[in-house]
Amino acid sequence: MKLIIASIFLLLNVSYLQAEKIKDIANIIGVRDNQLIGYGLVVGLNGTGDGSSSKFTLQSLSNLLQTVNVKIKPADIKSKNIAAVIVTAKLPPFARQGDKLDVTISSIGDAKSLQGGTLLMTALKGVDGKIYALSQGSVTIGGMNSKGGGRLNHSTNGSIFSGALVERDVVYDIYDKKYADLSLKRSDFNTAVNIQKALNSFFKQKVATAIDPRTIKLKKPQDMSMVEFLAKTQNVEVKYQKEEKIVIDERTGTIVSGVDIHVSPVVITHGDITIKIEPRKVMPKGKAEVNMGDGVKIAVNQNQLNIKNGEITIANITRALHKLGAKPKDIISIIENIKRAGAINAKLEVI
Repeated sequence: MKLIIASIFLLLNVSYLQAEKIKDIANIIGVRDNQLIGYGLVVGLNGTGDGSSSKFTLQSLSNLLQTVNVKIKPADIKSKNIAAVIVTAKLPPFARQGDKLDVTISSIGDAKSLQGGTLLMTALKGVDGKIYALSQGSVTIGGMNSKGGGRLNHSTNGSIFSGALVERDVVYDIYDKKYADLSLKRSDFNTAVNIQKALNSFFKQKVATAIDPRTIKLKKPQDMSMVEFLAKTQNVEVKYQKEEKIVIDERTGTIVSGVDIHVSPVVITHGDITIKIEPRKVMPKGKAEVNMGDGVKIAVNQNQLNIKNGEITIANITRALHKLGAKPKDIISIIENIKRAGAINAKLEVI
């Protein structure tokens, strides 16, 4: 059995306040992106498109050809140089006609690759069913192969940078408004109150009122426009307690966390790996078994790995597991179970 022993003086995980601009921790309600989606066809593929089993692709091609006075039945189409795709994009706030958007393209048929294809003109609609943008252009396939050289030749996802033109504006009259609302990205009573105090102090009048732990109601001063008021509001700094978070991408085996996220005493066994975290001093060298007090005993073997940096964090544990040759999926499973055991106070987010 591989054994990792973390013998430490356990330190308190003290949260600290830091200054953040309001625009980094809060959004203006109503000023947001809008999702767009459309159905389209990618042509020009080198035999890697949808096969005859994707009936909707053949029907779409037949309908398209009829618009240019070419009548052909879907059953008579044998080409594999075309693929049906879903096209998505984000319409930013205050976008105007003629602005360009990046689009993402994903195959919905049995195409093997979109490499070298061209997206035909595709209407992108909002949730209300109206067309807000038109997309067309050459599809770019990103990513590298497993050896680190060359692009992937078999990808069913792609993108077109600046591949859509905005055709319809999202109307939002902010200039004539007298009131606006801020929405915190993370609900917190203290942060809401801090924003209220900071804004009222900055403008030297009551312009902000925290109505709940997430929402702050704003009233613009009479001597400035709403645009100017919000511009100044977003740059005001407030005291903010940053949320500690661990982000795990199970698909790629990636773990991202702060370097100072502490782990409380816990014992975790996963396969042939056992992790013991104890609030005790590092044990003396040269002993096969050491009584650490309070009935705690730690068995020693050749696979033991001691952490002696005074405190145990997620970063320490991750490095130690790498040294013992643990696979990413094992490391992720161990961290998830440590969180379930209540030994980690930070928020765990799995994507």
